Amino acid sequence: MDRFIQTRRDDMELVWLYDSHIHLSDPEYAPYIGDVLSGMKSLQIRACCVSMDAASSLETVSLAEQSDLVLPFVGVHPECAKEGADGVAGVIEEHPGISGIGEIGIDPSFASDDGESKGQVQVFESMLEIAERMNLPVSIHSRRSLDAVLDIMTSYGGRALLHWFDGNKKQLRRAMEMGLFVSYGPVAIYANDKQALLSRTDKSKILVETDGPVRFSRCFESKPGQPSFIPSVVFCASQILGKTFEETACLLEENTVSFLGGARV
Repeated sequence: MDRFIQTRRDDMELVWLYDSHIHLSDPEYAPYIGDVLSGMKSLQIRACCVSMDAASSLETVSLAEQSDLVLPFVGVHPECAKEGADGVAGVIEEHPGISGIGEIGIDPSFASDDGESKGQVQVFESMLEIAERMNLPVSIHSRRSLDAVLDIMTSYGGRALLHWFDGNKKQLRRAMEMGLFVSYGPVAIYANDKQALLSRTDKSKILVETDGPVRFSRCFESKPGQPSFIPSVVFCASQILGKTFEETACLLEENTVSFLGGARV
């Protein structure tokens, strides 16, 4: 890691790693959030901190006010779609420094009937409309709904990330043709299917994430996802892509900056 900390781009600026999708405002982190932020600073990691609803969106914004390493994303997760989009829309109006919209999307697991399914779609489309109007990137939940999400995204003109990509090769090819970003997390370190997908992903569209506080097995000992896991994911990606750690770190920084809108923060 010391070697990475000294890595610089051609313009002599230090390279930063990014956790492109993590729930740092989740109560899991509250007892030790100071340590998490301190570790991020030491490891040169910034995090796109996503939200679930209006309440967690406010907590995310508050966290970003404490640390410029936190890039606040606000949104309505499909699990919370019953609350509608108005609350989060209000948060966006009151806090102009939002970095993106998320976590938003569709998930049939959280819909008990057709009405709730339609409600998820309506909230998702409302969030997409806000993001496109404000030129903000979106972080999308597409579990068990990837084809439906891709169909909706055909009419979307902004920057979008399919977080925790779990599709098949055909769906990946379609996502790449649409210019969408996809992200891979700690599971890629020990899951052959994720490694195969990563190897087939357009290099300019790859991001990495933890989706903490999701817990990971094997080498992570079922601990909640932490930004400090990101260097391990980057190393795994470097092996799959046939690049050095430093080359991969630079690639992922460039990709994340592109996703966020082209300005290093």
